Amino acid sequence: MHIPGGCYHVIGRGIERRNIFDQVDDKCDFLQRFGISLQNSDALCFAWAVMSNHYHLLIRLGEKPLGKIMAPVLSGYATMYNRRHHRSGYVFQNRFKSILCDEDEYLLKLIRYIHLNPLKARILTDLNALDQYAWTGHAGILGNHAQNWHATADILLLFSTKRPEARQQYRAFIADGMSNQEPVDLSGGGLIRSYGGWESLSRMRAEHAARIGDERILGSTDFVQMALTEDSLGFAPQTDASQLGWDLPKLSAAICRHYQLAEESILVRGRLNDVSTARQLIAFFAITLLGARSSDVAQQLNVSQSTVAKLVRKGRAVSQSDQITLVSLADDR
Repeated sequence: MHIPGGCYHVIGRGIERRNIFDQVDDKCDFLQRFGISLQNSDALCFAWAVMSNHYHLLIRLGEKPLGKIMAPVLSGYATMYNRRHHRSGYVFQNRFKSILCDEDEYLLKLIRYIHLNPLKARILTDLNALDQYAWTGHAGILGNHAQNWHATADILLLFSTKRPEARQQYRAFIADGMSNQEPVDLSGGGLIRSYGGWESLSRMRAEHAARIGDERILGSTDFVQMALTEDSLGFAPQTDASQLGWDLPKLSAAICRHYQLAEESILVRGRLNDVSTARQLIAFFAITLLGARSSDVAQQLNVSQSTVAKLVRKGRAVSQSDQITLVSLADDR
C-alpha cells in the first residue's frame, strides 16, 4: 500500500528469529545501506533501532514506494552477511512488516516505542545508557552517534524551536514512556480495522490484497478509509455518491451555498466559524463518501495532507450534531 507522504512503521526479523546483527560490522553495514537508499529517495526516517534479531524503522515516504527503498537494503545486506559469516541461504524471515500509521495520532508514540526497545529487551539498564547507545536513533536526537540520514531536526521541532529545550523535552517524553504502558499495540500485532466500511472495501480490493503481503493500518476509521482510497498501488472504489454525480467541486459548492459563503473563502485559513465548519464538512464527505484522495482534498482546501485527517474527524462530529447529509445539501440546490 503506497501512500505518498504516509508514515510507516517497518519491522523485519532474522529467519527463524535468529540473530542477524550480532557484530558491529553487521549493524554498520545495515545502517549504511539503509542510509544510502533513504538518501536516494525523498523519504525521511524519524526513528530506528537495530536489535540482535530484528530492526525497527519509522519512515515518512515520498513518491518512491517503500518496497523500492527496502529492496536494495535487504538484498545487499543478505549477500554481504552470508559472505562475512561463511554461510548461504535466507537471512530475513519472509518480507518486512509495514504498518501505515496515522502520523497525527501515533508519530511521537512510535518514536518513543522504537527507541525504548533496548531497555524493554533489557539490553540496557537505564536511560543514561540509552543516551549513549549507538544502535537506536535516540542518542542521535540528543547529539550523540547521529546518523546523517536521521531527521533529528524535524523531531526536535515537535518539542521546541530552541534545540537545548527541545532535547530536554524529548528526553523527558522518552523517560515518561519507561513507566507508562502504551494503550495501543504499536508493534503491529494486528490491523486496527475501521469500524465502518473496512470489510466491504477490503473485499473489493481482494486481488490487490493477495499480493501486498503483510501490510497493516494503525489509525481511526476515517484514517483507514482515507488510506484505502489514497493507495496509489491499489483500488479506489466507485462510491454511491460519485455514481449520483457528486464530485469534489460540486460538494464544495453545495457546502458553501449551505453556509452562504463565497467558494473562494474556503481557501483562506482562518478562524471564522462557518468557514472552518465548511472546510471540515468538505473533508469529511469527500474522503468518506466520495472516496476522494487526501491530496486532492488538501489542494481543494489549501491545507496539508496531514491536516485533512484532522478536518475529517471534526467534520464527522459536525455532520452528526447538525444532521447535515448529502441529501440535505442536495435539497439546498
